[in-house]
Amino acid sequence: MTREAGAKETGLMAVLALPGFRRLWLGQIFAQLADKFYIVLMVFLIAQYWVTESAQSDPALAEAAAAIRMGVENRAQLITLLATGIYVANTIPAMLLGTVAGVWADRWPKRTVMVASNALRASLLLLAPLALLPGPVWLGLSWGYWALVVMTFLESVLTQFFAPAEQAAIPLLVPSHQLLAANSVYQATSMGATILGFALGDPILRLLRTGLAQVGVPGGEFLLLPVCYGLAAVALGTIVLEEPPRPPRDVSVWQEIGEGIQVLRERPSVRGALLNLVLLYSLLAALYVLAISLAATISGLGPTGFGTLLAMSGLGLAIGAVAMAQLGDRFNRRLLGGTGLGTIACCLVLLGELRGNLGLTLLLCGLLGVGAALLAIPAQTTIQEDTPEDQRGRVFGLQNNLINIALSLPLALAGAVVSRYGLLPVLWSLAAVALLAALGERPWRRC
Repeated sequence: MTREAGAKETGLMAVLALPGFRRLWLGQIFAQLADKFYIVLMVFLIAQYWVTESAQSDPALAEAAAAIRMGVENRAQLITLLATGIYVANTIPAMLLGTVAGVWADRWPKRTVMVASNALRASLLLLAPLALLPGPVWLGLSWGYWALVVMTFLESVLTQFFAPAEQAAIPLLVPSHQLLAANSVYQATSMGATILGFALGDPILRLLRTGLAQVGVPGGEFLLLPVCYGLAAVALGTIVLEEPPRPPRDVSVWQEIGEGIQVLRERPSVRGALLNLVLLYSLLAALYVLAISLAATISGLGPTGFGTLLAMSGLGLAIGAVAMAQLGDRFNRRLLGGTGLGTIACCLVLLGELRGNLGLTLLLCGLLGVGAALLAIPAQTTIQEDTPEDQRGRVFGLQNNLINIALSLPLALAGAVVSRYGLLPVLWSLAAVALLAALGERPWRRC
């Protein structure tokens, strides 16, 4: 079905019937699963090869742990310490390079950017087994661990190029009236990949390791990521993407970043949608930390069961995304955004008041995820529709920068705030912010 043939169709099945979007979606599935499998693989390798009794007693590691107020008294704490290095290496490019990468995503053909970034990530991961070779030791760890930290940094840099190109490609493949459904599929897939990637990553890695070892192939765990990134590159390489020609411009990257910021100044709809996304991800990041305290109040769950609450939020977001794909076009976006923020505010208040009740807490986490879908999907669609085509890459790069900062700061601050003021005041404060944002959306007005 061509783009024109589907011009009058809406909904989930209609957007998936578009060949170009379906191939983009397939590439997204493989790429996002690989992103989650990557973190799981790094933790798997750390646990298998670098967490030893001698490492636990190493004074250099103990000093590094003390500097960031962590202990290395047991195996779990040492794994956490070493995994933190991986997380930091993964986060730094996401916080610093998104806007610059977005400029290049506008300068270069988007299909080329998407295919090349995934092919390069696949090639990079083929080098991972070399990190197991013996070599020099630095700060109590072999060179291989530090090589993985550098590899993680480079992998994250490539991801910063892929993300804005992928988001900017959606409006080129999908008619404007189907963008809401397309973004619903995108959000549902992203959340599904997060849940499945983290849940299934370790069992799949172990299965590959033991299964291939039985037929004489060692290191089977290293095959998963190159295969996933490679399949993403193949799927994206089959897309026919029509982009208007761009004449060469004698301007610097920084000038083009300024042009992207100018779009936010001149287009209130884009600016408002971007602020809503930043607020939403800040609230969700705070919830990641608060979920530990919430789970601790529930008998039979405990603090280590916080993942169950987050999984319910993810399930709610996926359900909300599917509902938005089918029904979202029937409502104006101010109403959807205001309803989403209001739902989040109510859920945060009730989570504090009803804490300790497993069934109601799970239900409220699911509803909070639905509210997140009602806010995120219309906001993302508005940004795609109202941003000029030749500016989308840099605007999406700026968006990714701001969202990664919005995710990082609450993760760093929420735990300390809860320790000082308690869970209930923090939930109420977050609910108040969400409610004020809902009123600021003025849902009683038409778009």
